Amino acid sequence: MLNMAEGLSRLGALAAHPVVRTLGEAFQAAGFELAVVGGPVRDALLGRETHDLDFTTNAQPDEILAIVKPLASAHWDIGRAFGTIGARVQGEQVEITTYRADSYDGLTRKPVVEFGDSIDGDLLRRDFTVNAMALSVPETKLVDPTGGVEDLVAGILRTPIDPAVSFGDDPLRMLRAARFSSQLEFAIDDATFAAIEQLRETLSIVSPERVQSELIRLMSTADPVRGLRVLVDSGLIEQFLPEVSALRLEVDEHHHHKDVYEHSLTVVRQAIELERVRYPGADPDVPLRLAALLHDIGKPRTRKLEPGGGVTFHHHDVVGSRMARKRLQALRFDGETTDAVAKLIELHLRFFGYAEGAWTDSAVRRYVRDAGDLIERLHILVRADVTTRNRRKAARLAAAYDDIERRIAELREQEELDSIRPELDGNDIQRILGIPPGREVGEAYRFLLDVRLDEGVIGADAAEQRLREWWAARA
Repeated sequence: MLNMAEGLSRLGALAAHPVVRTLGEAFQAAGFELAVVGGPVRDALLGRETHDLDFTTNAQPDEILAIVKPLASAHWDIGRAFGTIGARVQGEQVEITTYRADSYDGLTRKPVVEFGDSIDGDLLRRDFTVNAMALSVPETKLVDPTGGVEDLVAGILRTPIDPAVSFGDDPLRMLRAARFSSQLEFAIDDATFAAIEQLRETLSIVSPERVQSELIRLMSTADPVRGLRVLVDSGLIEQFLPEVSALRLEVDEHHHHKDVYEHSLTVVRQAIELERVRYPGADPDVPLRLAALLHDIGKPRTRKLEPGGGVTFHHHDVVGSRMARKRLQALRFDGETTDAVAKLIELHLRFFGYAEGAWTDSAVRRYVRDAGDLIERLHILVRADVTTRNRRKAARLAAAYDDIERRIAELREQEELDSIRPELDGNDIQRILGIPPGREVGEAYRFLLDVRLDEGVIGADAAEQRLREWWAARA
């Protein structure tokens, strides 16, 4: 909870920041107002680390540039049309924007840029009250026209103006509500949540790239589940990721199975916990977290009610992998992320056969070969996928996976498992069999790869003999 005395002390420290003080004094000397705005002020009050320094001013872009130039080691004006000048001052990257009083046409989320004449008017156009505070410098005065401090104390997300108007102006703010709910661990006030439910279909005017960016930011938070619940409960997720809400399968009185939606949220949380344990201090692994969220999205399409009350989801791994690939492509995710998520979903069930009986070395090699450079992520996903409350079953599965990781480590040490390949390459195959490049070389290579996977290292001479025998039998 926000401690006001400590919060005000941290605001003083923000105002005393060398870059903030330097710019504040420079703008004051030139006869203009300057204030730190938005996230840095919010985070200072909350005692959170901030990495951005955003400012607002009554100076026009050309006037901002004239003030900043002598102080900056670099500057840029790519945002000049929107009133924003960027600069690097004393090693810090800053953005300074003229007061804005934008209007929207309701058809796109692109504002008609209008410069304003007051800081209060500028703050009213921002997304949430907790982001609509400013610290006027160098005099260190908190400007809070919409009750942002009170909402910080209450842990509430609320729009500065009527939420229907705010979200109507820019529907992306609805996604930001879900993200900030997770990032700040705040609740969304009733009127704001009701507006999201009412206006969720207007998200269609937001580009897939912007939706993707907000989804990545949400999945990068310490606990995305709170925000995911906002998206699902409001129906907003139906506009861009309906496969998640479809996981809330209807359960009838005769056929019982896990709540797949709640299971998936638990898997996300457990994957994040394992991520932190295995890679402390590393950046959030968004592809892994997306795979955890989406790993069972094939279940609704493959669900079959069996006689006697059973439920099956045969091949939901393969179906889910295809669905995830299609959805991520629609959201304009890059190919590397899309491939990683789809592959992890496709492979996430492979291990469970191991728990029923130890694999041969050949099966372990194939598991590693198929996972490739995703093997460490697969380890986390498979472990996170165990959400049973049966302690004996959970312990058995954990022990089985401990065993498979141990065997992978041993085989890797013995055989350079990460780079499994036949002991004869394509040139060797052509030379030994006297054939030109083509389909037959590929078939021979795959045969030798199977031998390598099944039997390990057998030596080049033995591999040549096996190749000749295979060729003769094939002929």
